[in-house]
Amino acid sequence: MTGSLERLREVMAELRSSCPWDREQTHRSLLTHLVEETAEVIDAVEAGSDAELVEELGDLLLQVYFHAQIAAEEGRFTLDDVADGITDKLVRRHPHVFAGESVPEDMHRSWEDRKRREKQRRSALDGIPDSLNALAKAQKVVSRARSHRVPLALDERPVTTDELSDGLVSLIARAQASGIDADQVLRDAVRSLEGAVRTAEGQAGPAGSHDAPVG
Repeated sequence: MTGSLERLREVMAELRSSCPWDREQTHRSLLTHLVEETAEVIDAVEAGSDAELVEELGDLLLQVYFHAQIAAEEGRFTLDDVADGITDKLVRRHPHVFAGESVPEDMHRSWEDRKRREKQRRSALDGIPDSLNALAKAQKVVSRARSHRVPLALDERPVTTDELSDGLVSLIARAQASGIDADQVLRDAVRSLEGAVRTAEGQAGPAGSHDAPVG
């Protein structure tokens, strides 16, 4: 495995040196490719074969090597820095595996708590990418609000996969028939939710001190 990864590093370095197209790429110019390759991995997981998944994961891995090679040429950081960073993070955030601590009852909340302390985040919203699509961002904001115990009355009534699937499609169909942009409405709703999170945090104090139960 190590030899294969080193070969990829060498090929990437040679491409940056000898191929006109690869040489002119920047972090920004590669972003569209990064998004596309990520989407193709998702497609391969959901509907592809193992061979397709291997190929698409390789394309995504190339993006990591590409960005790291550009940074190395600019004297900013190297691929080893990237690998060391994620390895150290995994070890640090899994003390129940690497430091002999007991397994936390709520793994997700434990992960979020450690991440919040490491990054000195004061809001549940800190670190959520602005570029997420509306649905993914809505899920992330709700998840963060709950794991950070922000005192909001979030609906917790159970729903099945079929109910959610049918309900989402039905609402989107009704919105389209009514001339309503469902995606825009959701983006507006997420912004309102973010405002409610910030208001609740301001009333409850800094992140990490929310002891009120989520409704």
